[in-house]
Amino acid sequence: MIFNKQNHSTNLLFLTCISAYFVFAYFLERTEVYKLLFLWVGLFAGSYFLIKKQQHQIALLAVISILFKLVFLFAIPNLSQDFYRFIWDGRMLFEGFNPYLSLPESFIEQQQNPVNQAAELYAGMGEMNGSHYTNYPPINQLCFYIAALIANKSILGSVIVLRLIIILADVGILYFGKKLLEKLNIPAYHIFWYALNPFVIIELTGNLHFEPVMLFFLVWGLYKLQQQKWVWAAILIACAVAVKLIPLLFLPLFYQWFVKQKKHDRDTVKQLGLLKLIGFYTIIISTTILLFLPFYTKTLLDNYFNSVGLWFTNFEFNASFYYVFREIGTLFRGWNEIAIIGKTLPVLTLLFLGILTFFRKNSSTKQLITALLFGLSFYYFTTTTMHPWYLASLLILSVFTNYRFPIVWSFVIVVSYSAYANNSFKENLWLVGFEYLVVYSFLIWELFTVPKKEIGR
Repeated sequence: MIFNKQNHSTNLLFLTCISAYFVFAYFLERTEVYKLLFLWVGLFAGSYFLIKKQQHQIALLAVISILFKLVFLFAIPNLSQDFYRFIWDGRMLFEGFNPYLSLPESFIEQQQNPVNQAAELYAGMGEMNGSHYTNYPPINQLCFYIAALIANKSILGSVIVLRLIIILADVGILYFGKKLLEKLNIPAYHIFWYALNPFVIIELTGNLHFEPVMLFFLVWGLYKLQQQKWVWAAILIACAVAVKLIPLLFLPLFYQWFVKQKKHDRDTVKQLGLLKLIGFYTIIISTTILLFLPFYTKTLLDNYFNSVGLWFTNFEFNASFYYVFREIGTLFRGWNEIAIIGKTLPVLTLLFLGILTFFRKNSSTKQLITALLFGLSFYYFTTTTMHPWYLASLLILSVFTNYRFPIVWSFVIVVSYSAYANNSFKENLWLVGFEYLVVYSFLIWELFTVPKKEIGR
């Protein structure tokens, strides 16, 4: 046993949690909603008490978090089928195809097998996924390619490789997250509100969503920014964008960090800060373009932007304000106005980011991260599609602030899986309403109770 023999309660917690993760990984169907809920609640309780009991044993908690994730190593994801598309894209690259230029559906309809196990992969990803162009950026594609390089003829082998990449990324988040917490004078054990969170272990490691790879680069970049090494920070944030596009939303919020540092000669500092900010943006954009360059064709741009655009105008899941707007639109117009609403909501996000950029104090690293947290939260509160794994970004950002509503959200978001209770994949909007009622209630409570001097306003 890795624990002190005298600490029986901690030993029991560890054994109970690791057993529950084993059941979750190998003996759970996503239609078994009540079983899922029981395990989810138990694991959250177990993780909470583990962190509280062992908060001064950073190395021990790190080992526990890795062991919990390794439980899933040989498991086929049971709550998501996206990984089949990941494997398909990686094998397309391996065979010399540009994954951005073709649809899996086209090959299957023509009875062609461009990659090993093509029919099985297409059946696994589903018709909806197979009928859309891939929208996974270059570093994400590199991860898929590595899986193809090592395990080109085995789906399980590819799953193991992809999962190891995600676990290694989480180790990197642990390392740089702890260092950043120490720089910000926040207790180091707070990183385990992310690393030991059952949502992270199940949804990311278990279901093979690549948010940890993006967040590894983002956290490393924020750490470099805290060290005043903004060139390295820009390169790392560009790498984060090349895994998931979402960090692009953060770019306006860096303005004050560069131009409003506390110095004696403010005019000189502001001019120098503006030059650095321009350099910062230039490095991020040029690095991102450079990473996309090996795949570039005009067709790529058309396919990619069309695919990304679908998330705003076609898909809807676990949404918050959008569902309210949808019902209002249906009441007055008689049909679903997603095509209009989906294009309007991102504009509201941009306006909110502008308010945070120019009217909220964001000159310190902690203030900046708090702004990142609220900017991204607004986007997720208003989006048409809020898949559970999106929440990982809010969760890691909250670790470096005084806000905990993303932790609460990571607990209650499990109710979104009620949609899998039957084959018709129909959401229970009462449960969606309950989810957001809890989240908004806790957020409002925090907004009124967290002292201003602690949140750096």
